Amino acid sequence: MQLTLFTDLGLRVLMYLGGVPPDDAVTIAQIAQRLGVAHNHLSKVVQFMGQQGWLNSVRGKGGGVRLAPDMAQSRLGHLVRTLERGNGLIDCASPPCALRGRCGLKSLLGDAEAAFYARLDEHTLADAVTPPTREVIVRLHRQDSAVSAPDPAA
Repeated sequence: MQLTLFTDLGLRVLMYLGGVPPDDAVTIAQIAQRLGVAHNHLSKVVQFMGQQGWLNSVRGKGGGVRLAPDMAQSRLGHLVRTLERGNGLIDCASPPCALRGRCGLKSLLGDAEAAFYARLDEHTLADAVTPPTREVIVRLHRQDSAVSAPDPAA
């Protein structure tokens, strides 16, 4: 099984925001730079997650996005299901499969996929941001703050 790039980026953003202080708003550009990903891809993912109510936008100076309250307790299976947007393991219709309707593989893969999501549902976003992950995120975020902080000597 392979998650889409959309899901991968979504999980990275959620983990990053889950590891920074809750009052810190982080711009998409900052997240893209820290995670080493394309800004345009990240913008689409962040917009989608905002529409889901997972992120709160902060406008104006010092603006950006923050993790919505209680998101740390969200089940990973739910997050991945939503980010995957209904993409199953296989698509029997494209290209059309000659075995369609008589194939035992689709139900076996469906069972495996259900087990995968059930296992993810045993864990929360907070579980994915425990040490040593949290320390890496804090270090990345501090680099971000050091870059954006005004120079006191200036």
